[in-house]
Amino acid sequence: MNLSLNEVEATAKRAMRGVGHSWGHAEEAAKATRWLCAQGMDGTGALAKLAKLQSAQPSLPAADCPIAAGAHLSDHAAELRKEDIALRDIVFPVLLLPFAANVARFLETPVSVTMDKTQFVTDGFALTTAFSVPEQASQITIKRGGIMIQTHPQCTRATPDPADWSELNRLAHFTYAPATEDSRLRGAGAGLSDND
Repeated sequence: MNLSLNEVEATAKRAMRGVGHSWGHAEEAAKATRWLCAQGMDGTGALAKLAKLQSAQPSLPAADCPIAAGAHLSDHAAELRKEDIALRDIVFPVLLLPFAANVARFLETPVSVTMDKTQFVTDGFALTTAFSVPEQASQITIKRGGIMIQTHPQCTRATPDPADWSELNRLAHFTYAPATEDSRLRGAGAGLSDND
C-alpha cells in the first residue's frame, strides 16, 4: 500500500472526528500523522492505535492523549525558553514529536524529546532516528537543544500497514452522512439516471 501524504492527512482527520475529537484536534492529529509519515515513521499506525483505544474507551483521560498534550505543548511553546516541560503517562507518545517540531520552528532551535529512555531531537524539519518508540511513556521531558545526528530520510509518500489503514477508514465512516433517496435525487450520487 502506497499513499499520498494528502490522502493520509484527510483520512486521519476524518477518523479522529469519527472517534469524537473536535475539528481542531482532528486537524492537529492529521497534520501530526502526515509529519511522521514524511519522516519515514509509522504515523498511521500510531494514530490508528490511538483512535482504536479512544473509540473503545471514550473516557480515556485527556491528559493521557498525545494530541491533547501536543496541543497544550504548542500553546505553551514560549515557556520552553525558561524551563523544560514535563509530561506523564502519555499513550502513543510518538504523536507528540510533530508538536515538538512546531515548537522547534517557533523557537528557531532544536528541541529534544525524551520518552522514558528513548530520545529524539528535531529542528522542526527533520527528526533524529531512534531504535524503538514506546507505545506508552510514563515520563516525557521536552527541552531546548540537542544535536541533529542521523536523521530520518524525508518521504513524499506513506506505506501504512493495511490493518491500520482499514481501521482509520472504518472510523472515518462515522463522519459520513447516510445516503437517502432524497439526497440521491438532489444530486448526491447518480439519482434516477446515470449519464456517465
